[in-house]
Amino acid sequence: MTASKGSPRQQLRDTIVDAARTRTITGGWDAVRMGGVAATAGVSRQTVYNEFGSKAGLAEALARREVDRFVGDVRAALVAHGDDVRAGAYAAIAHTLTTAADNPLVKAILTSARGGSDELLPYLTTRAEVVLTEASGALIEWAGDHLPGADPAALAFAADSIVRLVVSHIVLPRSPVDQTASALTDLALRLFTAALRPTP
Repeated sequence: MTASKGSPRQQLRDTIVDAARTRTITGGWDAVRMGGVAATAGVSRQTVYNEFGSKAGLAEALARREVDRFVGDVRAALVAHGDDVRAGAYAAIAHTLTTAADNPLVKAILTSARGGSDELLPYLTTRAEVVLTEASGALIEWAGDHLPGADPAALAFAADSIVRLVVSHIVLPRSPVDQTASALTDLALRLFTAALRPTP
């Protein structure tokens, strides 16, 4: 039986996942212990096991939540500026670059980081394709609302290209976030505008 959103059980699960996230970002997943998560969450160790079954189950929930939160934040950044297309694109790109720099979990998801000893990586990297697809989908949906005459295939290609370019700058950053975000936004607008033109 799944807990409904906002139910006491879901709130409990969210509190535990938040605690796991805090401890992971501070010391890495390998150092996370169920007892430590329980202490941070203010619950018993047995409660953590009852809700997630094992450390692997908690890792699964943490990875899934990071994906949902990241994609939700990208969508919010895109729409926060209304009809100002450039401002929306810039906000989403800058948010992605900044979040990846500050949050090792998001960076691992976006860059499909491999290797290392961190046991959480497999749970994060298996979601890389999911998060890239969902981020592209959010961009396509948003751009489609602002460019109703755009060719769907060209729009999809533009969105996919932008997402991959953003990820490449996360992997190998060359300039400060604001400069990179501004340059990528200019390029994104060109690609979206090109999607409006009929193919010769």
